Amino acid sequence: MSCTKSVPSARTYKIPQSVLVVIHTPELEVLLIQRADADGFWQSVTGSKDQPDESYELTAVREVAEETGMDARAGGCQLRDWGLENVYEIYPRWRHRYAPGVIHNTEHLFGLCVPVGTPVQLNPREHTDYRWLPWREAAEACSSPSNAEACLLLPRFAGAAASPAR
Repeated sequence: MSCTKSVPSARTYKIPQSVLVVIHTPELEVLLIQRADADGFWQSVTGSKDQPDESYELTAVREVAEETGMDARAGGCQLRDWGLENVYEIYPRWRHRYAPGVIHNTEHLFGLCVPVGTPVQLNPREHTDYRWLPWREAAEACSSPSNAEACLLLPRFAGAAASPAR
């Protein structure tokens, strides 16, 4: 007989506020990562706030580190808040992660310019593969319409960081 009391764990739901971080090089090569829980689903870095008061910038820095092993604040990297948000309907297969009745998510967009050759270290629980593609090809390869649109907006928001030296 056990002397420990079984206490039901409280379910923690995802906060329906997230970031989308388009990681790219100055030449506008975009990093796409394949989800581990959805074969063939290619995307940029995404992730929800851990706490309601966590800033979107901190969420972006944390998610980039968790999903790619990159430090968004490292020398040579430039994280830019695009000042844009998407509100979209959460895919039905992932709604169970949110509180009952939550069907929409607000996604805040960022770009992260990294030097060519920046190493990628995927979290295998979340992603199984990665690839670098020119921004137009990345848009075509994205599984999410809002992510594809963000890739197409990249030249507008990448600014000076996207001006390749010729």
